[in-house]
Amino acid sequence: PHCRNYCVTIQFAFQENEIKLLTAEIERLKNFGCLGVSPSLEGLRDENAKLKYRLNFLQKSLQEERSKTAKSMININSCLQEIFGAAIQAAYPDLENPPLVVTPSQQPKFGDYQCNSAMAISQILLKTKEQKVSPREIAEKIAKNIPANECIEKVEIAGPGFINVHLRKDFVSKQLSSLLMNGVQPPAIGKRKKVVVDFSSPNIAKEMHVGHLRSTIIGESMCRLFEFAGYEVLRLNHLGDWGTQFGMLIAHLQDKFPDYLTVSPPIGDLQAFYKESKRRFDTEEEFKKRAYQCVVLLQSKNPEFIKAWELICDVSRKEFQKIYNSLDITLIERGESFYQDMMKEIVKEFEDKGFVQVDDGRKIVFVPGFPVPLTIMKSDGGYTYDTSDLAALKHRLCEEKGDILIYVVDSGQSVHLQTVFAAGQMIGWYDPKVTRVAHAAFGVVLGEDKKKFKTRSGDTVRLIDLLEEGLKRAMDKLKDKERDKVVLTAEELKAAQTSVAFGCIKYADLSHNRLNDYVFSFDKMLDDRGNTAAYLLYAFTRIRAIARLANIDEQMLRKAAREEVLILDHEKEWKLGKCILRFPEILQKILEDLLLHTLCDYLYELATTFTEFYDNCYCVEKDRQSGQIVKVNMWRLLLCEATAAIMAKGFDILGIKPVQRM
Repeated sequence: PHCRNYCVTIQFAFQENEIKLLTAEIERLKNFGCLGVSPSLEGLRDENAKLKYRLNFLQKSLQEERSKTAKSMININSCLQEIFGAAIQAAYPDLENPPLVVTPSQQPKFGDYQCNSAMAISQILLKTKEQKVSPREIAEKIAKNIPANECIEKVEIAGPGFINVHLRKDFVSKQLSSLLMNGVQPPAIGKRKKVVVDFSSPNIAKEMHVGHLRSTIIGESMCRLFEFAGYEVLRLNHLGDWGTQFGMLIAHLQDKFPDYLTVSPPIGDLQAFYKESKRRFDTEEEFKKRAYQCVVLLQSKNPEFIKAWELICDVSRKEFQKIYNSLDITLIERGESFYQDMMKEIVKEFEDKGFVQVDDGRKIVFVPGFPVPLTIMKSDGGYTYDTSDLAALKHRLCEEKGDILIYVVDSGQSVHLQTVFAAGQMIGWYDPKVTRVAHAAFGVVLGEDKKKFKTRSGDTVRLIDLLEEGLKRAMDKLKDKERDKVVLTAEELKAAQTSVAFGCIKYADLSHNRLNDYVFSFDKMLDDRGNTAAYLLYAFTRIRAIARLANIDEQMLRKAAREEVLILDHEKEWKLGKCILRFPEILQKILEDLLLHTLCDYLYELATTFTEFYDNCYCVEKDRQSGQIVKVNMWRLLLCEATAAIMAKGFDILGIKPVQRM
């Protein structure tokens, strides 16, 4: 079988079949005389035109898809799964859903990949058919039924029934050449789906703090991954921009800046403004009453109070945007206020379907499997976070038509979100077999004392302060290495500072399993040894410099990619080539489990594998006496180029900006 995504193959088959049917129908209409001028045949002419339009559209679409798929990087693991799936089916046709396990080999002596299905099949045969067959015998039968293919050189049976797979060198060489000619392309994904990602989500009138760091960085990287893979992605910032706190903020605004309707109030420090209004709300009874009145007037859409609310939101937005610009984050704002007009219908829908119970004046919804109900209306008639989250879920499913919904929210919200998702399923908004709704939970950021990351005074660390500290430390690191004196221009130094500072902050987060807490340490993240952004960024600039120092420009590399055969005779060349081509399967795994640290681990493995290759295989040979270049091994330079291309795309997905000189 062709090493191609199965879904795409099926899609092509359907399109080709429709093209045949449409062509036949056009011929039938022609024979019926629809090209004549008789008025009675107008309908037939219209039908013919529609069919021709559809035919042209399908042919063009099929051509584009074929072109895109031809350029796609092949997921070798998926190819091997297709091959072994066919072999198992041929060997054991009566076995329903047989286990299919294909993994990269951990040691070269065990080949390049392993199929480890035989042991599990042996157990199934014993339990379901009472047949006692040794795993080794099963493995041999599977191996005999492997269909003809372009990627496997040979297979060997090892131990109790492992099937060791050796890849063909010409196949690997061909895939590397394709990568060099077409660039780093995503693997074929079949039907293009829409992904809605909810991330960052700070609160208006409060500054972004270190707690927002993880959601913002993880969410941005997930969006970049899905976009690269060819999905349509909607990036949503679910701002906390509505609620009772705005009553006290508006009341305080009226007192402090009474002419706010005509003169824009100079609110420099919104955090201090919030604290002042909160202090008054807690200590002044009259102010508290007025704050509640302001909430009522805001919710009734009184123009003066809407204006005050918009002024407060605008001040926050400007502060948030500074951080988003620094970290290169792109979001569409869609806060809680966006869903306010939908709340009434949400409550009515749950009532109409008989899911609502009244408890002490509150309207609540119990969801099977969850002990705590959702409160969709308070006793005073107001709505809650539960109501707005349900409204947001419905809008994303029913209006945005999201196929995949991802909420990048801390682990503390897990029970709440799972209850909301289950309620949406219960009321019939989505079927989990068709639509994926996932909570991409994450742990908290800890200080080096292993406690919640705070300032020395015990306050939450402001995100803007953290980023400025990162810039300062990155510059100190570059100056320690005297990059400012002899290596870099002032402009290059500034670019390196930004790249290292923000790259290290992002990578330190993304390189940890998001489900776990992690310790924030500038010293560790700026270390240029080990699995850090600093190490990878330095490695990348060194790789990019190899061709430049050999006086080989991009045009020469492109020409070589078309003409040179990548020789993979040295064990380190072979190891690097295979490592480069594992990129699509790494991405596929992350698309499934949303764990981005896998990409970081892979990039570190790629960089260290490259170092092994570079230490053992001369790319550029020089005369020892004169230092003049004697020979350029172009196929090895192409391996350098392929490594750099994969690293660059990996950095792009992680939101890290490498520089050419460091």
